[in-house]
Amino acid sequence: MSTAYTLGRHRFTSRLIIGSGKYKSFHENLACLEASGAEMMTVALRRVELTTPNGEGLLDVISPKRVVILPNTAGCYTAQDAVLTAKLAREALETDLIKLEVIGDTKTLFPDVPATLEAAKILIQDGFTVLPYITDDPVACKRLEELGCAAVMPLAAPIGSGLGIRNPANLLIILEQAKVPVIVDAGVGTASDAAVAMELGATAVLMNTGIAGAKDPVKMAEAMRLAIAAGRLAYEAGRMPRRLYASASSPLDGIASF
Repeated sequence: MSTAYTLGRHRFTSRLIIGSGKYKSFHENLACLEASGAEMMTVALRRVELTTPNGEGLLDVISPKRVVILPNTAGCYTAQDAVLTAKLAREALETDLIKLEVIGDTKTLFPDVPATLEAAKILIQDGFTVLPYITDDPVACKRLEELGCAAVMPLAAPIGSGLGIRNPANLLIILEQAKVPVIVDAGVGTASDAAVAMELGATAVLMNTGIAGAKDPVKMAEAMRLAIAAGRLAYEAGRMPRRLYASASSPLDGIASF
């Protein structure tokens, strides 16, 4: 099974990316990270205390030596705020990676597409490896790729909704046209949602609430790991064609007539 993919100069084998919000503690987050097998974890710079004097900050518990930290611009509502947050993240974490989020609506948390395009252009010119959170809009994804984004991250459903993939047709179009990795982001609620995303051909899946919001987050993290692997393997195997009518499982040729 082919497992490796790249985001800019970074290479990954795990196709599951997890978040660092909504966990009961950073230690629970760490346990889920280990169960998930994820090699990258996204961190909201505006919302998470990275280090503390008593050694109980996120990076005190989860060392950047064991996982690639993907800072994000969650909580930003303008291109200017997102660019500033990205620059602060680069200075604080010494990384060129940034998950770009520019929110356009407080209720749905859908991204502001024009502002995302504006911020992406500025950040790419400044040397960032930009991974933009965006609607499942093939045109918007194409524009971001043309700007030079290292990947596109279309939502499956609203952030934290757990509704699963609401528009597989749009995702298929995005996957068909993309020449960069496509990471399904937001809305995954359970393992079957993750498997569907991978069976469609997604490069990877990013999730936070789907794990952190489960009754047993550590078990769900392991379930997501297995679903990602199974979905990718099924995609590479190639599913059988869909048929309207039945088709006998056993061959009919050579059967004796009575």
